[in-house]
Amino acid sequence: MKLLIKISVFFMLSALLGASSCRVKKYIPEDELLYTGSKIDLTAETKVDQLSDIEEELETVMRPEPNSKILGVRLGLLAHYKAQRKHPGLYYRFLNKKIGEEPVYLSDVNPLRVEELVNNRLENRGFFRSEISSVEKKGKHTGSVKYTVHVDAPYTIKSYQLDSGSLPIYKEISKYMNRSGFVKPGGRFDLERFKVERDRIDFFLKDKGYYNFNADFLIFEADTNGYNDKSVDLYLRLKRDVPHKSVIPYEVASINVFPHYSLNEGVKNDTVTLSGINYIQDSAFFQPRRLAPYILLEKGKRYNPTDSRRTSNRLSSIGSYKFVNIQYDEVGEANASDSLGQLATNIYLSPLKKRALRAELQGVTKSNNFVGPSLSLTYSNRNLFRGGETLSATGKAGYEQQLIKGDNTGLKSIQLGLKGDLVFPRLLFPVEIVRDFKYAVPKTKFSTGVEYLNRSKLYVLQSLTSTFGYSWNATRYVYHELNPISINFVNLAKTTPEFDAILAENDFLRSSFDQKFIGGLTYTFTYNELMSSGIRNPFFVTLNVDMAGNGLGLLNKLTSQREKNTFFGLEYAQYYKSDINVQYYGYLSKTQKLVARVFAGFGFPFGNSVTLPFSKQYFSGGPYSVRAFRVRSLGPGTYKPDSESVGSFFDQAGDIRLEANLEYRFPIYSFLKGAVFADAGNVWLTNENASLPGGKFTSDFIRELGVGFGTGLRVDIQNFVIRLDLAAPIQKPYLPKGERFGFDWKNPVLNFAIGYPF
Repeated sequence: MKLLIKISVFFMLSALLGASSCRVKKYIPEDELLYTGSKIDLTAETKVDQLSDIEEELETVMRPEPNSKILGVRLGLLAHYKAQRKHPGLYYRFLNKKIGEEPVYLSDVNPLRVEELVNNRLENRGFFRSEISSVEKKGKHTGSVKYTVHVDAPYTIKSYQLDSGSLPIYKEISKYMNRSGFVKPGGRFDLERFKVERDRIDFFLKDKGYYNFNADFLIFEADTNGYNDKSVDLYLRLKRDVPHKSVIPYEVASINVFPHYSLNEGVKNDTVTLSGINYIQDSAFFQPRRLAPYILLEKGKRYNPTDSRRTSNRLSSIGSYKFVNIQYDEVGEANASDSLGQLATNIYLSPLKKRALRAELQGVTKSNNFVGPSLSLTYSNRNLFRGGETLSATGKAGYEQQLIKGDNTGLKSIQLGLKGDLVFPRLLFPVEIVRDFKYAVPKTKFSTGVEYLNRSKLYVLQSLTSTFGYSWNATRYVYHELNPISINFVNLAKTTPEFDAILAENDFLRSSFDQKFIGGLTYTFTYNELMSSGIRNPFFVTLNVDMAGNGLGLLNKLTSQREKNTFFGLEYAQYYKSDINVQYYGYLSKTQKLVARVFAGFGFPFGNSVTLPFSKQYFSGGPYSVRAFRVRSLGPGTYKPDSESVGSFFDQAGDIRLEANLEYRFPIYSFLKGAVFADAGNVWLTNENASLPGGKFTSDFIRELGVGFGTGLRVDIQNFVIRLDLAAPIQKPYLPKGERFGFDWKNPVLNFAIGYPF
């Protein structure tokens, strides 16, 4: 927190200095103009595909870069000028050292050199003899350069063919060319695409076993002699004197796995061979039959880097190993007469410590004015049964107190919990499933936990949860989690007279606590492109499905005719709940992006239930939701609680939730980031409730959204983010119609949180 305060003070001082940036002009020498940048006006004689991409590439060769701006002012330049004074002072010397920039003047620009660079980029893209000119624009104190570029029709590929050869590698390259179509007749002559084509061929050949091949062994040749128009014949061939070992495929001759490898201890000597793979370890640290499903490499099979990479990822996913290193060594020297090379494969696995204890202390502050410490201790035991199993036990204790003025000062919350997880890095199922999981091996997880929650002036809640299920990555982007058994028992052990009065007045709330037993199925689908560097504007999608009571209802009918609404004497909940979260990350530049998020959730109670159990309901408002409203304070619908009652501090919940967020993120300086955002959302009930007037979902839901606008600061240090967001309401759904809309800048909400909101 002290670090955050120091950064905030530093930022404010710098902003004050920047506010006087007009004084920069008085430091500019009389015979110089401050360079403010350049602009490109690109036009084409004919329609050109991806012309905007070409323009972006040309912008990268503009030299030099003008002095940078922070929030619209040249703070680094002003710091430099201030530090050049005879007595600059300690502050300006420090600021200059951190962010100072040498001035960039118009006289530093060499337009002719920039024109040469532009022409070179255009020729690489197939545009020859382009018209390029430049003009300097001069003001009183500043200057810029405008480049006008007009391109003729580009050269196009008339034919694309591979030089013939007797080596088998030519047949493989031909197979790629026949099915790829990345470079093809009719396309534009483009050196960048040719480089990508070489890399794609190299990747294709590697997957076919050509271990020693390199993309640099390929060369493109263009011939324009046969045409009077802008057409070329494109030829692809191997360079001369390519080493013989680079044009023959390799196969795996042997596979050695070292399940307990350490640099300090070296290699163990006891060997067990299973399906042609040698497992070498001093003792049975890891059972070979448990490691075998993770290894996709096979003896006698062609070298394949994709299988090698997937094997490494699969072994890392077990959770028992710190490092996974797969090395290939050539067996002997390939002769000119050899048509196949041999590789010895060694897989070195360095384990994590078998037992670990982790402690985590947090300081919690919430938008509803609850603050307090939280402590958790986690014990882990890895490779429990020598098959990669992980047992973990987590104990948690938390205390929160509400710091507000009025009758409700001192509301407290005490939370104690204990949870145990046992994860098997394989599929446990009564019937053997023969499906081959090529991308990742599923995991089986048993989980059980107990929790105690004491909210002063309200209630004491005890709960028991238990789940059994599976999780696996189907592809690089797709993740599944299925829990066919999900049990939750909740006991409202103690209530205060104040809370009893709340329940007496609110049938909706009382019914959400009445059903103590939840048994059903949960499923989560995740599609995640965020970790892929090849996707410019990634998506992130999560779909959750939660069904409870169907199986118990059927079992109850088969075993009991007298107590149709209970299971072992406990009333169980029946509902269906599903929600979807979609996030889109639009990168405006390398450092600026526009992030959009849409969330929609729906819960439908039936049978025993008239509403969702309280732990399954939806909430809106807070630092990860609609930030202009305090945490869980929105809705349902247009409902507004009595601000003077204890019940007003009870979470406001619903069966339906809709939210949308739009956030523009930009850099300020180094690890300090900024954001401007708009949020909208609310929760509603599926059924009318007299205790919560205006809470039912109707066709007028758009006018019942809580809408807010705000700005924020983020300290982002290697993906550890401390976030401050200040937001004010634009639309308050709980006000009468005609009074809801209006920017309430006098009552903003400050959100302090860890991590980005989405």
